[in-house]
Amino acid sequence: MTIIIRPYQEQDLPSMTAIWNEVVKEGNAFPQENCLGEDAAGFFASQSHCGVAVDNDTGELLGLYILHPNNVGRCGHIANASYAVASGARNRHIGEKLVTDCIQTAPSYGFRVLQFNAVVRTNAAARHLYEKLGFVPLGVIPGGFRKDDGSYEDICPYYIDLMQHEA
Repeated sequence: MTIIIRPYQEQDLPSMTAIWNEVVKEGNAFPQENCLGEDAAGFFASQSHCGVAVDNDTGELLGLYILHPNNVGRCGHIANASYAVASGARNRHIGEKLVTDCIQTAPSYGFRVLQFNAVVRTNAAARHLYEKLGFVPLGVIPGGFRKDDGSYEDICPYYIDLMQHEA
């Protein structure tokens, strides 16, 4: 299997939406509570960039990321991103390819920092990947993520300086 990361295309939208909604429904990573519906095309089009992971041999879309500003104005150079990998394609380093592509792509949109606001503490795979790729943990926000069952989980913000990473 050869995985390529490329910008999304209109024909990718059904698969992107299905993968995104799968992660939303799992309820343990994304802050969104509602799945994308008819608004999916507009949601993805509103991002600074969307990358997709595709099996180059079969054409199957296996994952995606969205990249957008984390804030506005004087903080608009700080990006935020979210990553989603289809459950059947996990543990194949697709997430690592998506994050790496995002790190390489973000500066072309004027972003100097990539910040994750709400990595759920128990999402060990994501936290391990981010630290492996050079992201710096910023601490812990106790009870920052409300789970589907009404309980609260800690979140751990991360960032990477894209200007240092480029060098």
